[in-house]
Parts: sequence; structure tokens; C-alpha cells
Amino acid sequence: QNIIISHKFCLPEPQNNFMNGKSLYLSSRTMASKTPVGFIGLGNMGSPMAKNLLKNGYPVICTDVFPESCNEMQVSGAQVVDTPADVAEKADRIITMLPSSPNVIDVYTGNNGILKKVKKGTLLIDSSTIDPYVSKEMAVTAEKMGAVFMDAPVSGGVGAASLAKLTFMVGGPEEEYTAAQELLTCMGANVVYCGLVGTGQAAKICNNMLLAIGMIGTAETMNLGIRLGLDPKLLAQVLNMSSGRCWSSDTYNPVPGVMEGVPSANNYQGGFGTTLMAKDLGFAQSTATSTRSPIPLGSMAHQIFRVMCSRGYANKDFSSIFQFLREEEGQ
Repeated sequence: QNIIISHKFCLPEPQNNFMNGKSLYLSSRTMASKTPVGFIGLGNMGSPMAKNLLKNGYPVICTDVFPESCNEMQVSGAQVVDTPADVAEKADRIITMLPSSPNVIDVYTGNNGILKKVKKGTLLIDSSTIDPYVSKEMAVTAEKMGAVFMDAPVSGGVGAASLAKLTFMVGGPEEEYTAAQELLTCMGANVVYCGLVGTGQAAKICNNMLLAIGMIGTAETMNLGIRLGLDPKLLAQVLNMSSGRCWSSDTYNPVPGVMEGVPSANNYQGGFGTTLMAKDLGFAQSTATSTRSPIPLGSMAHQIFRVMCSRGYANKDFSSIFQFLREEEGQ
């Protein structure tokens, strides 16, 4: 009886081609499941994601523009190289986690980019949040080089990245989804196939627009309750057992002192930067314009976070909207 092994789980590498006398059949990509995985982009999200690959037994070959990030990964057991092209030379499965569309374009197509030395058959998984049209362009360019490009942006934040509980939204050739899933399940609790290249980005843009709107609403609500004399912890407790509950209120509360282990408990350091949220809302705005979709709250959220960026909040976590509202009131 044949044993079919799913890519869904991070399995230890078999010591031989037989298990209890039964034949073991694997795809060529899975047979090399513990061969090196390239990882480019070791920021707040990328670093814990790469570390989770190491924890699951995958050798990691990585690079980043910041030497300190590379040093941290090297201490964790990863091999550090100088450029994305060097990563492509040594790995046939590469994950990228980068801040913006220009960064992705440069890492893939620049002078020292992945596609300068990519091997035919290489699986390229981009977990950055970028313009869906850029993802499609990268897929076409990669295909010309004999490689496969998939977009797989994430949701969940730094905490979920550290605990391997991210949600991945995947776009790309369906026949390659299982191969991508093998790696992504080592870094996340949910991996969802959304369709062709670009659909993962589309799902992420929609999610982040709702997240931004929800965070603004939570910050406004908490501020109003505090001004009405309510204790913020009590108010959060009431909201989280009532119909107003949302992720921003029960998991990522923006009010300092309400929750531990979130950016609001650390002067809004770490987490998901306001400038990144403004960028994602810009994607929502442009795609809404091109599809003639009305997004009045999404547009307002975009403007609010852009104003925050101009007022010194660009590098703070986006939940600092609460602090921004308080300062606007002169408190």
C-alpha cells in the first residue's frame, strides 16, 4: 500500500525510501524537503519567520540590508550571504519578506537580484504586502527565467510571526500551492489558497483596510469611554464580551496599560508601523479607484494614517492612533 505524504505538515526527512516496508512516494520538490531555504528580508516579521524554518529543521540561507539582522540570524544557525543573487545561487526555494513594492522589484530584478542567478524550477514565495500588479509583473519575469513566483502576504503581526501562528494568503499556480504550503505551515497556523498570482495581495489589502478602520474605531471608542470616566481595562472587558468586540480591542488594544505584550505597552515600539499601514491603505485606495469601488471609510483611514506619518508617528505602531487622538485633543 502506497503512503502519500501531504505537504501540509513539516515532516522530518525520511532516512530511506521505505517506512515499515511500504514504498514512500514523494514529489521531486518534497524529496528535498530539508534542503536549504533562502530567506531575504529579516525585519520585525521576517526574522521570526526565518527562525521558525530553522526550528523545523530547514537550513536557512539569508541576507538583509541591515548587518545586525544578519548577525542575529547567524547566531541562530542560519548561513548569511551578501546578496539576493547569492541566495538564489544556493537555494531553489526562496521566501522574501520586504517593506514595499520598490524593495521587491529591486530584490528580484536588480543588479544583484534573485533573477540574476535563479535556477530553473526555483519556487519563489513573496510574503511582502505590495501592489497586486507588481506581483503579477514579478511572476511573468520569473516565468521567463524558468522559475515560479507566488504571492503569500501574511496577517497576524509580530506576535503571531514569533509563535508561527500567521495567516498566509497565497496566490499563484494551483499546482505549486502544495509545495509552498509545506514551508508556510512551518511559519503559520493558516494557509489559504486565494487563486492566481495577485489574489493573495488582494485579500491582504482588503484585510488591512478593515484592520485600519477597526483600529481607528477602537481608539476612538476607548478614548470616549475614558473621557466619560470609565476605567480603560473595564471598558475593554465590556467591549470584548459585547457586540463591539474586534481584534483591535481583544488582541491588540491601543490603550497603554490595558494589555501586556502589545506595542501600546511599549510606547508603540515594534509591531506594524504606521507608515506601512498608510502604504497598504494607499494600495486599497488605488485598487478601489481602478475597480470603481466606493470605500469612504477606507479613504478616510488612509488620510488619517498619512497625517499621522507627517506628525511623527511614521515609525510607531499603527495602534498609536490612540495617542494621536489624545494629542489632537491637547491631552
